[in-house]
Amino acid sequence: QVQLVESGGGLVQPGGSLRLSCAASGFTFSRYGMTWYRQAPGKERELVAFISSAGNSRSYVDSVKGRFTISRDNAKNTVQLQMNSLKPEDTAMYYCKTYALGNDYWGQGTQVTVSS
Repeated sequence: QVQLVESGGGLVQPGGSLRLSCAASGFTFSRYGMTWYRQAPGKERELVAFISSAGNSRSYVDSVKGRFTISRDNAKNTVQLQMNSLKPEDTAMYYCKTYALGNDYWGQGTQVTVSS
């Protein structure tokens, strides 16, 4: 079955960095685009970053442009989100997501907290 497992979240001070990872299984990873979303309490779920199947196309929500970088390693079936210059407003649960085999699939999420 399709499975996505995020890791790498934690508590970090403003200005710090974290690298999130999502490990995928149960489908041909290299055929599908991957997306990172985030959701803070009381806020709408927000698309953060997208990467195409081959990794040649990437997009970001305006609030993270220049600070976050999405990448993927199709040999390892992983997608990463490098998060630099973190701000308190980046605090959220971060989710890995894909549309594959006719459905949306979501990971369990990893918590990112940015606080001094």
